[in-house]
Amino acid sequence: MVGNGSGGRRPRSGGALGAAIARARTAPPPAQPVFSPLRALGRRQLSQVDLIGQSLSTIAPATGMIYIAAWMISARPGLVGLAAIIGTTAVVVAVAFCVTQFTRRLAAAGSLYSFAFHGLPRRATLTVGAALLLGYLGISISVLANSAVSLLGIAAALDVPASGAGLMTATAAVVACVVAVIAVRGVRFATRAILVVEICSLALICILMVAGPQTTGTPTTPASPSTLPVLALIVVLSMAGFESAAFFGAEARRPLTTVSRAVLVTPVVCGAVFVFAAWAALTGRADAVVAAYFDGTASGVGLPMVLAVKIGVTCSWLACTLGCAQAGSRLLLAMGVEGTVPRRLSRVHPRLRTPYVAVATFLLAALTGAWLHIRYFVGDSTAYDGFVEVALVIAYTLLAVSCLRFLRRIGEDSRATTAVAAGMAAAGTGLLGYLVVDGVATGQWALPAAVLVIGGSGTIWAAALKRTRPQSLTTMGAFDSVETADLLPGSAALVLDDDGRPQLVTADATPGYGP
Repeated sequence: MVGNGSGGRRPRSGGALGAAIARARTAPPPAQPVFSPLRALGRRQLSQVDLIGQSLSTIAPATGMIYIAAWMISARPGLVGLAAIIGTTAVVVAVAFCVTQFTRRLAAAGSLYSFAFHGLPRRATLTVGAALLLGYLGISISVLANSAVSLLGIAAALDVPASGAGLMTATAAVVACVVAVIAVRGVRFATRAILVVEICSLALICILMVAGPQTTGTPTTPASPSTLPVLALIVVLSMAGFESAAFFGAEARRPLTTVSRAVLVTPVVCGAVFVFAAWAALTGRADAVVAAYFDGTASGVGLPMVLAVKIGVTCSWLACTLGCAQAGSRLLLAMGVEGTVPRRLSRVHPRLRTPYVAVATFLLAALTGAWLHIRYFVGDSTAYDGFVEVALVIAYTLLAVSCLRFLRRIGEDSRATTAVAAGMAAAGTGLLGYLVVDGVATGQWALPAAVLVIGGSGTIWAAALKRTRPQSLTTMGAFDSVETADLLPGSAALVLDDDGRPQLVTADATPGYGP
C-alpha cells in the first residue's frame, strides 16, 4: 500500500469546511434576520416549462400569425416583406440577448424596469417603467377587447344573435373576472394552463394553413419605403412580451439560467412561426384562414373551418390576457415594494403567494381601457397600436443603453456585448426618429406625440416622487437577494445599508452575531 505521508492516517482535507461546520453548530441565531424584498412571492417554484409558457402566452403567436398573414395579403410586399420579418426577428433576438445580460446576474419581479436601474439614471429608469407599464397595459386592453369580439364572433358564426358595444363590454368583464381568478389561484397553475392553451391554438392555426384550401397566391407589388417600418412595428408588437419570463425571476427555480433560456428561446420560436405565416400568405395557403377569421362564412369558407379558426384564435387571446395580467401585476408589485407606486400594490396573498391587489388593479384598469377601446378603436386601432408600439420600442431602446453601461460598470463588457447593445440602441433610436419625422411630414401627430409623452414620463414621475415620496427614489431596483437563512451560520451575516439594501459582511463585523 502506498503511504500518504501521515503515518497511515486519513488526510485532513476540507479543514476549513470542517471548521465552518463546527462554527455553524455553535453560532447563535442572528438578532435581526434579513429577508429578500420579494420573499412573499414564494421562491424557487417555477420550472423552465412554466417560464416558456408565460412568455409564449404573452406574445399570443397564434393571433400574431393571423395578423401578419393578413398584412402580407393586403400590402403584397412579396419576399421583401418576408425578409423584413426575418430582420425584425433578428433585432428582437438581439434585444433578448441584452436582456439576458441582466437575467444571468439578477432575479427580479420588475423585469426591464428593475434591470434598467443598474445602468441608467433614476429618471431614465422611471421612463422604462412607465413605457413598460403602458406597453403591457395597452396590450392587455387590446387583447381583452379582442377576446370579447372573438367570442361574440363564434356566437355569430353559430347564428346566435350577439352584437353591440354593451354586450362586448359585458363579455370582456366576464373574461377579466375569469382571468383574475386564475391569476390569483396560483402562478404554477396559471402558467401551465396558458401553455397548454397556447400550444393547442398554435398547432391548430399551423395545421389549417398547411392542410386548408390553397389559392394561387398573392401577387407581389413593389414595397414602398414606408411599408417596411410599419411591418417592423407590427412584428415588434406581435412579439411584445417575449421577455415576460423575466418578471418571474424571484419565483423561478435556478432563475439565472432558466429565465435567460426562456427569454432567448421565445422570440426565436415566435419569429419562426411568423415567417411561416408570411410564407403561407405568399403561397396562398393562409388566404382561407385569414378570410375565415375576419369575414366568417361570408367569405365562402365552410362553417367547420370558421369555427376552428375563431376558437383557436380566441383561446390565444384568452391566454394572452392571462399572461399580461401576470406580468403586469409583478411589475406593479415591484414598484409597490420600492414605493414608486402605492405600497398596497405589493400585498401578496399569504397562502396562494400571488399579488392579488396588483392583479385586481391591473385588470380593472385593463377592463376600463377595453370599454374605451370597444367604443372608439375596435374598427380602426392604428393610432392606438402605434402608441403601444412606441412605448415598447422606448423600453427596449433604453434597456439596450442600460445593458451597455451596466456591463461596462462591472467590468464584464466585451466586443460582442458592446456591439449588440450599441446596435440595438441605435436601431431603436433610429426607428423612433423615423416615426417622429414621418409623422410631422405627413401631419399624423399621434406617433410623435406618443414619443414626446412617453419619453418625458420619467422626468415627470421623478419630480412627483421627489415631492411626495422622496425615499422611494433611493430604494429603486429591488431584486431577489440572498437571505440570512441562505447563509451558513457563523460564516457571514447580512445587514441593511442606509438605503435598506442587504449587504454581506463577515460575521465578526456584526455585533451580537458569531461565536
